[in-house]
Amino acid sequence: MTASKVTMKLLIDSKSKKVKFAEAGKECIDFLFHILALPIGSVIRLLTTKGMVGCLGNLYDSLQNLDNIFIQPNQKKDTLLKPKSAVCDTSVPLLLINDSPVQKQFYRCLNHYGYVTDDPRSHCPNPSGYGPNTICGCTMNTNMCYVAPPVENVVASDKGLVKGVVTYMVLDDLVVKPMSTISSITLLNQFSIKDVGVLKEKVVTLGMDEALKLLKTSLQSKSVLTSVFMDNINE
Repeated sequence: MTASKVTMKLLIDSKSKKVKFAEAGKECIDFLFHILALPIGSVIRLLTTKGMVGCLGNLYDSLQNLDNIFIQPNQKKDTLLKPKSAVCDTSVPLLLINDSPVQKQFYRCLNHYGYVTDDPRSHCPNPSGYGPNTICGCTMNTNMCYVAPPVENVVASDKGLVKGVVTYMVLDDLVVKPMSTISSITLLNQFSIKDVGVLKEKVVTLGMDEALKLLKTSLQSKSVLTSVFMDNINE
């Protein structure tokens, strides 16, 4: 796994021992939102089946332990055990795990554009017209390349999902909002904070260990930031 890390600044209520909200930048928010793109098979494997709540871990283990003689010859268990994300952005910190999604390459028949495969060893099944059972036979190894249209007024370094010129607020239950002075004051009123002296700031690092713990906790709790970080904070 990658050693990439991002940081966030927590606002902690030292009296209740809870995180009220966090101040986070683009890198952290990109990571949080890209959790939504992880296939459930990847989530289970990242958290390990023994760390899963409920029975999905058992389902994963069952497929993993199932002998290949029971699998269709044109199918692979890793399609479900190690699924590829539909959203691939290698610029997002903490998502570059060993089996990061890769862009799939497709190939076509040189003679018949309508036949496409992901296996360059395949042969085109298109009938040639010389007999009822005769096929084209051409090896489908012509690379299909997609060239994205140019995008104007976009800085090359602007990667990820959200814009980097904004500071974001992350609540304890992972509600994410753009941050402002007014929104911070409004939240403090909602939390009924009368004595600002009980509030403390703490910058924490979100590395791979914390990211996995955050992912697991988000499936179990509505006090994610408190659960993940408060045990490691020395008051």
